[in-house]
Amino acid sequence: MSSGIDYGNLMHDAMRGLIRRVMEAVAQDGLPGEHHFFITIDTTHPEMQMADWLRDRYPEEITLVVQHWFDNLIVDDNGFAITLNFGNSPEPLYIPFDSISTFVDPSVEFGLRFELHHEEIDEDEDEEAPMEEDAKPEEKSGEVVSLDRFRK
Repeated sequence: MSSGIDYGNLMHDAMRGLIRRVMEAVAQDGLPGEHHFFITIDTTHPEMQMADWLRDRYPEEITLVVQHWFDNLIVDDNGFAITLNFGNSPEPLYIPFDSISTFVDPSVEFGLRFELHHEEIDEDEDEEAPMEEDAKPEEKSGEVVSLDRFRK
């Protein structure tokens, strides 16, 4: 029996399922209206398929724009294949869903952000940094303010 419910991974699976369903609909019917996507991909993912010259140019991550021209969009359970235009050069790509770090549709102000698996492993394996040190940047990044003091 497991020690608890892994809500983080369950939520990521659900969000990736949402992306899969969106991409399936686009593969079937095209992009409706003004919808378009900015998708940031971890190019180091072992199942990511892209031309060598693109991987050389974007060795860690790339943000893809799916908007006016794309071709050969095929979605499977693990990711999607798509051909995109890079400087008038159509290039086929295969993007695993778990290589996506952000998925944004700015036409409707919708976005998803993922913590990629290898980053989570790196944090878990870093035994030199105590937990309190990891938490300090989050504590400094924002402050909870009660709005009661601004009410009349």
